[in-house]
Amino acid sequence: MDAAQLRMMRSVEWTDLLQLRKHEVAHELVICLPWLAGSLAAAALGHYGVALACSFMFFLAGLRQVHNAFHHAFGLPRAASDAVMLVQSVLMLGSMHAVQINHLRHHRHCMADDDIEAMGARRSALGAIALGPWYPLCLHRKALELATPLQRAWIWGELLANVLWIALVFLVLDYAALRYHVLAMAVGQCFTAFFAVWTTHRGCDRDGLLARTIRNRFKAAITYDMFYHLEHHLFPAVPTCKVRVLARRLDACVPGLAAMKVY
Repeated sequence: MDAAQLRMMRSVEWTDLLQLRKHEVAHELVICLPWLAGSLAAAALGHYGVALACSFMFFLAGLRQVHNAFHHAFGLPRAASDAVMLVQSVLMLGSMHAVQINHLRHHRHCMADDDIEAMGARRSALGAIALGPWYPLCLHRKALELATPLQRAWIWGELLANVLWIALVFLVLDYAALRYHVLAMAVGQCFTAFFAVWTTHRGCDRDGLLARTIRNRFKAAITYDMFYHLEHHLFPAVPTCKVRVLARRLDACVPGLAAMKVY
């Protein structure tokens, strides 16, 4: 990506995509709930293959939710974004405010040596998978190092909520489906360096194309439009439900932009 192409892409109209209608906001706020219900129901019936598939989709839809919350892209007050991150911190495990700190820093220093979020992209696929639980631990440690007092309070509060939730599930409540859910989310967190970072940034660098993208509509649909990642880096304030429109505008401006595909 040269400077001329970047200027052309930056000239694309995008501010009209920031506004969401009420039904779009409602959809974004509940997008993960059917998958959560499906995973819990399947686990309760002992159909763990179905439960795992639903849990994967729940995690993906949850990432879409918190991604929008990170950038306050719901068209709602910031308190709503904080609430989404708090709830998903418990449902997905970890502190989403900690992940937010690293994600916004990732946008400022994308693919730089000190870009902690992108560490998986600098490895092979197996190397990214091998990061396992070390990756979320690194994100939380860096976030606590960089956080303001208010952000630090959110992080510790969310981590405390995690401890209480896990204790409730394993020591008080006698529901195997909830135990399954917590374990599934723990596994999901261990694979985020691969699924959320390596896939979208492999082969990219700070001085060239920053991220990969997608164009096949079916593939985009089953991944909740999360792989329009180049578009997201160019215009991070645009809500995920609008990135398809943004992609069409960018293609009209710079043909061949989608050569670097996620899959």
